[in-house]
Amino acid sequence: MGYAVVLGEALVDLLDAVHDGEPVYRQAIGGGPLNVAVAVARLGGDVQFVGSLGDDALATRIRGFLGAAGVGLDGAVTVPAPTALAVATFSGAEPDFRFYGEPRSYALLTADDLDVALVEGAQVLYCGSIVLLDPPVLAAARRAWAMAGALRVFDPNVRPSLLTGPGALDGLRALVAEFAASAHLVKLSAADARHLYPREPVEGVAAYLRELGAATVVVTLGADGALVAAAEDVVRVPAPKVDAVDATGAGDSVMGALIADLLHTGEPVDPAGWRDRVAFALRVAGLVCESPGGATAMPTREAVAERFR
Repeated sequence: MGYAVVLGEALVDLLDAVHDGEPVYRQAIGGGPLNVAVAVARLGGDVQFVGSLGDDALATRIRGFLGAAGVGLDGAVTVPAPTALAVATFSGAEPDFRFYGEPRSYALLTADDLDVALVEGAQVLYCGSIVLLDPPVLAAARRAWAMAGALRVFDPNVRPSLLTGPGALDGLRALVAEFAASAHLVKLSAADARHLYPREPVEGVAAYLRELGAATVVVTLGADGALVAAAEDVVRVPAPKVDAVDATGAGDSVMGALIADLLHTGEPVDPAGWRDRVAFALRVAGLVCESPGGATAMPTREAVAERFR
């Protein structure tokens, strides 16, 4: 079994909460790609995190957390910047993230920082999320994407608060089309689909991304499960019934589970194989939702099997 490279951001989330009747912010190590890397490791996959980390105490905690989770840091670089913060508030089902820190520590990886041998040797390469909105990291991701002899997976992980200025959304759509065109797997949420293509149903978005060139597209639907487009038809996979307390990181756990299975057994040989893998990934996400904490809630295969016998 080979290893995966996950290229993206690591930061600290400040999660809106209430303690003793007073509003507080709970600190949690986060970032979509970091969550994905931890999920892969917890599910038995070998994974390396590639990204830029700050030079402060929070970055030291991030490195320690990733190391303890079994995530390699051979491709991570230290940059002279404080660790970026993402403040998450909840007014509905989807959290609203606002990002703080200048320069943003996660946005300082450059193409020259890439460990070429590490990327070229990977069995799976993940790119995506908010780092692609920053030109230096976008250049690094494009270089990694071009040199990878690996299975390429992509997740746009849209954050509307970062899409400022005229043409920002059109620019993101162009990026999604660029990476999807040569992706073996694209995973996005229904919220991502609505932000990117507000006039299209999610089934149409999945079909469109396949038309662009993506071999398989998975759209997560929260408690309603997921859509899988691995052939001409778009099929629905139901989610298990769970007692959800915190959905933070659930979508990232789906991607992590799919990457871990790509490492274990490669691409499925038929669409039914993808449906089975997505069903497992949704069980992983269901277990994540039953515990608070995002990255800290990522389960092992044994825990998933015990919960969903």
